[in-house]
Amino acid sequence: MKKNKKVETYMDKLMEDKSFQSAFEEEYANLLISEEIAKIRKSAQLTQEDLAKRIHTTKSAISRYESARYRGYSIPLLEKIAHACGANLLVKFRKSDRAHAVH
Repeated sequence: MKKNKKVETYMDKLMEDKSFQSAFEEEYANLLISEEIAKIRKSAQLTQEDLAKRIHTTKSAISRYESARYRGYSIPLLEKIAHACGANLLVKFRKSDRAHAVH
């Protein structure tokens, strides 16, 4: 009986590069955060402008927070957004697949 050879994708190949993997994981984390902000805002039936008023900022700032390119998230900011949307912020840590994943 032959062992099935794993089909390696281009992404698998890229992920072998630790610097690429690190950058990818950071981008993916930002994407998840931005999507969660938009999702919680919409579930609270708030427009970007409504949320901006509740946390004393601008509509364009909310738009930035909902963009995967944004890098300035902080726990206090995320707590303000969650509270304004009637939610609680939950932060989870999980063990990295990489050994000694310190940045």
